[in-house]
Amino acid sequence: MEKPLNKDSMKSTWRTADRKEWNHNHWALELLNAHPQDLNKEVPVHSKDEKIPYMPQWSLQRWVLFYSALPLIFHQTYMMATGRTLGPFATFNLYFFAFNATVIYQVHHERDGVPDVGIAKVVTSLYKTTGSRLVMATYLCYNRDALPSSLSWTWLPLEIGLYGIILDFWFYWYHRLMHDVGFFWKFHRTHHLTKHPNPLLAAYADHEQEFFDMVGVPFMTYASLRLLGLPMGFYEWWVCHQYVAFAEVFGHSGLRMHLTVPTTLSWLLQMVDAEIVIEDHDLHHRKGWRKSHNYGKQTRLWDKIFGTCTERIESVEENIDYENVAKMPLF
Repeated sequence: MEKPLNKDSMKSTWRTADRKEWNHNHWALELLNAHPQDLNKEVPVHSKDEKIPYMPQWSLQRWVLFYSALPLIFHQTYMMATGRTLGPFATFNLYFFAFNATVIYQVHHERDGVPDVGIAKVVTSLYKTTGSRLVMATYLCYNRDALPSSLSWTWLPLEIGLYGIILDFWFYWYHRLMHDVGFFWKFHRTHHLTKHPNPLLAAYADHEQEFFDMVGVPFMTYASLRLLGLPMGFYEWWVCHQYVAFAEVFGHSGLRMHLTVPTTLSWLLQMVDAEIVIEDHDLHHRKGWRKSHNYGKQTRLWDKIFGTCTERIESVEENIDYENVAKMPLF
């Protein structure tokens, strides 16, 4: 009798196994080319004091705004050309497709592979992560008669910046409790099975964690901004989601590069040395139960305020090669 796979195993051999043994989840990752690594490419190894490239904020902002705008432009064009509105179901599917397409486009990095025992978990996490947020946004604030161009252009830059900071406050405490309280850690430990995560493993977690991460924290952020009197309509929330998702994907990419999470309040976070870089969350994954640090995922602001920041190793000022500038390609 074949021995059942260990549910905590991170062994990733499925891509070299007999494809006749694959199910629809294996084929979904294959057909979408949503692989974190190239099996024929050797993973590069760098010394800790080898300087790292720099990627400026404008390059990241351009990418997020471009891909945020595509479904908005399509939605606007459809309504103006046909005189029809999109109902909640059609709207959800349009933005759900756009959200998943954008995330999948970001996931190609050389890191730990998707584990054999976690294929289904990874595939379902893709649509649960994006779908749950959009179901909530559609239900709470979609107005079928409002054109995408009606979003609050005056408030949008402030909303983008505050959304990341306020979401990170709620995420910080939820995340820290997950590490410090035994009852919660049992739901978070799966996420920490990988010490070298890839973007596809950003939502590799138990259902209970996924629910609070993808529904509870965004809802608290939305409610907080509404209490502050900011509009936070469906279209504004969509753009904010894109900024947050971008940070989540890159925070688990492990790219050896100095880039700070894009935000319209980057200048403010820079003033208090609270910008977050890829290495910060990567270092978080080196630790687990009651031993971790760097709980924020959008900023380092709350880690600095509550004393849980740790020192960077490679992404320190003297190790950044500002002359070796990388750009985020649009295509």
